[in-house]
Amino acid sequence: MSGNENHMSARGVGAEPEPIKSVALRHPGRWIAAVVVLGLFGLFVYGAATNAAFEWDVYGQYLFDKRISAAAWKTIQLTVLAMAIAIGLGVILAVMRLSPNPVLRTAAWVYLWIFRGTPVYVQLVFWGLFPSIYKTIDLGIPFVHQFAHIDLQNLSAAFLFAVIGLALNEAAYMAEIVRAGISSVSEGQTEASVALGMTWSQTMRRTVLPQAMRVIIPPTGNELISMLKTTSLVTAIPYSLELYGRSRDISGANFHPIPLLLVAATWYLAITSILMIGQFYLERYYSKGASRTLTARQLQALADAQGRPVTVTPDADTLPDTPGGERK
Repeated sequence: MSGNENHMSARGVGAEPEPIKSVALRHPGRWIAAVVVLGLFGLFVYGAATNAAFEWDVYGQYLFDKRISAAAWKTIQLTVLAMAIAIGLGVILAVMRLSPNPVLRTAAWVYLWIFRGTPVYVQLVFWGLFPSIYKTIDLGIPFVHQFAHIDLQNLSAAFLFAVIGLALNEAAYMAEIVRAGISSVSEGQTEASVALGMTWSQTMRRTVLPQAMRVIIPPTGNELISMLKTTSLVTAIPYSLELYGRSRDISGANFHPIPLLLVAATWYLAITSILMIGQFYLERYYSKGASRTLTARQLQALADAQGRPVTVTPDADTLPDTPGGERK
């Protein structure tokens, strides 16, 4: 018998193999890079804290000023209203781009060409000059009867023009995002829905859009965050009651521009952080079924169906409050 056969007979056929002694692979470069990054970050924080030009006492004085908080609320209103109009208009433009009608398809293309091809600041300046271009607006049947007469020069509607300018510009980008999301769903899904007797609206609502949302949500969240920051350009209209315009007006009165800019940046970061958290949960909700890895909730439902207990171990993709199962 060979040496290996003697060793196997000595251990016994049913004996378990000896455990493998593994040694973790060391990565000294990662630790060095981490130390360098932390060191540079510490130096930056120390330099900013000890630099008198930042005027941290003035920063603390105006951080929760009522004028600043009111301006932050105006910024949120601008963002939400503009994005709501942009999403609705973007869906219409996306459907027009996918329409077999050449007139609708061409009109949508021209809209995207104009609003994506010119800077948003130039568009906002145009909307600020809109009352000078069109002094009055008459609503009614042309050459027959007028229902309403609006004098734009005497109308103080800077906030309205700001919302319209931001929304029309954003709608061009949302149209391409929605079109890409709809196009990402395979034609077999639509054919299967039609074979089941669904109408076009039912197919879009129950089959296409739920699957397209997985593609639409991430860029839409990015556009929402970008819209929040783009509101700082509405001073071109001019409208200065939003966050950046208000902080600039205050700094022009007290001659402390640096701490007021830091105050505005802090509020932008706070609102953006909340939006990023919401985007994370939306992406996770609409990404169900995109991965073969079952979530804790899916594992629990599968175990309940089979009548077996399950132990859920929290990981990076499992929240501590996931219902069902017991924690290790």
